Amino acid sequence: MRYFLKVAFFGLISGIIGTGIGGMMAFFVKSISNRLLSVLLEFSAGLMTAVVCFELFPEAFKISGIMDTFVGAVAGVAAIICVENLLMKLEYFKEKKPNKSLLKTGILMSIGIALHNLPEGFAVGSGFNTSMGVGAAITLAIIIHDVPEGIAMAVPMKMGGFSAVKAFAMTILSGVPMGVGAFFGALLGDISDFFISACLGFAGGAMLYIVFSELISESKRLYRGRLPSIGNVIGILCGIIISTYN
Repeated sequence: MRYFLKVAFFGLISGIIGTGIGGMMAFFVKSISNRLLSVLLEFSAGLMTAVVCFELFPEAFKISGIMDTFVGAVAGVAAIICVENLLMKLEYFKEKKPNKSLLKTGILMSIGIALHNLPEGFAVGSGFNTSMGVGAAITLAIIIHDVPEGIAMAVPMKMGGFSAVKAFAMTILSGVPMGVGAFFGALLGDISDFFISACLGFAGGAMLYIVFSELISESKRLYRGRLPSIGNVIGILCGIIISTYN
């Protein structure tokens, strides 16, 4: 049991350090122009799209095939739509206040990344079952690519009305599922291929819906110009690099 708890600890650390570093941006963002905020949102959208299309989905296809992955992806989209509908029923989001949609985008982003972190935790746990070196390498890779994800969560929440502390705390909480996933990944060892593939598909579908329903549409609402689109392309290129060397 001590070994499993140690793996869970490493998974938890990898989940919260990366997003936490990115989440610290909330303490430095006082005021930001709509143009720059739009660029940040588009960069995050491009990054997430690339990670899903070049990392999550290919890995899921390799494990259990296209159909199992797509079943998970459809379920992920449906789950985020349900969460979105629940958020919009809350009195807080019914109030007509500026940047309320930006706050919703940040919250949905944190939920999507939390879902994305669970199957990544399985990878950490399975990696440590292979060897300490493999587990440590996976942990380091996850920390690096979680940093921009933390920024993508913290900035919209801060600009949408959350305090810096609250936005930062949300980024930390989104990393907790990584520890849970690492524990079960190490405990169960070879989990069913369908389960892992469906989980990866679920996270990918959720992230894609958030990207195209929230991040890009919110970016266009804030500012219409070429610069955000360039930010999106740069985000995709960065995501491809991260996925290739992950």
